[in-house]
This record gives sequence, C-alpha cells and structure tokens, in this order.
Amino acid sequence: MEVLDKTINSYFGVWLGPRDPRVKGWLLLENYTPTFIFSALYLLIVWLGPKYMRNKQPFSCRGILVVYNLGLTLLSLYMFYELVTGVLEGGYNFFCQDTHSGGEADMKIIRVLWWYYFSKLIEFMDTFFFILRKNNHQITVLHVYHHATMLNIWWFVMNWVPCGHSYFGATLNSFIHVLMYSYYGLSAVPAMRPYLWWKKYITQGQLIQFVLTIFQTSCGVVWPCAFPQGWLYFQISYMISLIILFTNFYIQTYNKKASSRRKEYQNGSMATANGYTNSFSSLENNVKQRKQRKD
Repeated sequence: MEVLDKTINSYFGVWLGPRDPRVKGWLLLENYTPTFIFSALYLLIVWLGPKYMRNKQPFSCRGILVVYNLGLTLLSLYMFYELVTGVLEGGYNFFCQDTHSGGEADMKIIRVLWWYYFSKLIEFMDTFFFILRKNNHQITVLHVYHHATMLNIWWFVMNWVPCGHSYFGATLNSFIHVLMYSYYGLSAVPAMRPYLWWKKYITQGQLIQFVLTIFQTSCGVVWPCAFPQGWLYFQISYMISLIILFTNFYIQTYNKKASSRRKEYQNGSMATANGYTNSFSSLENNVKQRKQRKD
C-alpha cells in the first residue's frame, strides 16, 4: 500500500502540483489506503450481498431508514449553509477561484468539504439498505458507479484542491441531497407516501446540477486562475458521464412509464368499447331469442 501511495503522490504531483499541507494529518486523508479499502469492500458487498440475501426474508429497516435519511438531510443542509456563507465571506469569484486567496474562509470551506467527503462514505449505506430490503432492481450501474467513484474522487479533491473552485459542485449537490434524503426519509413512512410528489423533480434537479457544474468549471478553463487546469478537465469529463447515465435513468424510469400508462389507458378504452359492443350484441341476441320463443 505504501507503493500505491507513493505512485499516487508522484503522478498527481505532476498533474496537480504538491498536496495541500492544510489537510495533513486529517482523518482518512493522510494516505489513500483507507479510502481504497472502503471502496473495495463496498464493491465486494454489492457483489456478494444479493447472493447472501437470495434465500432470506427482506428486512424492513423502516425505523432505521427514517433516522438515517433524517441525519443525511440535516448534514446536507448544514454543508449547504456553511458552503454558501463561506463563499460569501471569502468573496469567491464564480468564474475562477484559486485555493489560497480566500483567507480564513478557505479553511471554513476545507472543513465543510471534509464532511462532504466523509458523507460519501456514509452514503454507502444507501446500497446496503437496498440489499437488506432486497430492492436489487435499484442497485443499477449508475447507482454503484456514482457511489463508488465519489468517495475516491473527493479524497483527491481534499488532498490537492480542498477549496477554491471545488466548492460549486459540492454546494449544489448538498442542496439536492436535502431534497432527496428528505424524500426518502418521508417515503419510509407508509402514511406519507401519497403526499410525496417531487421524486421526478429530484432527478431533473440532479441533471440541472451537472449542467451548471460543467458551465462553472468551464469558466475556469476559459478565464483561468491559479486553480489546477487538470482538475477542471477531469471534472467536466466526470460530469458528462453522470449526465449520460442520469439521462438514461430518467428516460427508462419516467418517459417509458408515461408511455406505458398511455398504452394502458388506450387498451382500457378499447376494452370498454369492446365490452359495450359485446353487451349490445348479447342484448340483440337475447331479444331475437325471445321473439323466436313467442313465435
């Protein structure tokens, strides 16, 4: 593992410069090994978990889900608030912001973004709950890709670019997660489900988030500052991959369902028409038979 850390340091040192000394010694940031192990264990559980649960009864997890989703809602709200106030206090430039000109506000941003990084580890539980409840249809390529990559990406962010232009995507994502985890927390309560209408708009919000992040990241390319350009190009590429996967998810989940409902409605209308026609035909036959009996 030491060889892995040295390789990472030398490679990213060329690409992004030296690691940021302000996070030296912080929990899970000293070296890449813990993050790598957590990610490997996550993928192993994703693979073995459904096999283990195959012949077992699903767990309800209702009470735990309410607490878990409430906790992540509050954490996301805290991060969103702290990031917005930190950006305002530091006078951050929307078009490009380096990592050392915000003064004390930079340290505020760094502290909040550490929690954002750590939240990606907590969010592995999303998948584990799917496995325990045997909702395996929700463990999609998009879901696993997003969860497995975010923790790793943010380890690198925290070690090389822990503030400055990195704030924007995390701020938007924290806001979206307030909406998302509040929805999931409420949906764990059966009595609340009829009143939850905004699931579709969460996915739309995520897509808007990715587009806005690409736009803001591209500003740093067009009007550069001291923020590493290599990271900007990587973030644009990663956002494009998420747009492709989330768009596919949206089409599969909502557009096809809407199309299916239209077909069911049309078939139902035809069935009603046929039922009416058949009943009318039966009525005619009954009348004819009665006439025949009278004769």
